[in-house]
Amino acid sequence: MPAGLRWFAEYQPFTSIIETLRGLLMGRPIGNHAWIALVWCVLIALGGSLWSRRLFNREFSH
Repeated sequence: MPAGLRWFAEYQPFTSIIETLRGLLMGRPIGNHAWIALVWCVLIALGGSLWSRRLFNREFSH
């Protein structure tokens, strides 16, 4: 597996979010899953925001 794909498979957002929720609901330690999930959520939100802003400016600038 290529290095970039291996990194994404290991640190994909759904695993960290699910592990955080499972730990919080069952009273188990969550370790660093909460931080990883939070970083992924911020990155996805930032990427979506930048992408939509670019599309909006492209659409209405002409």
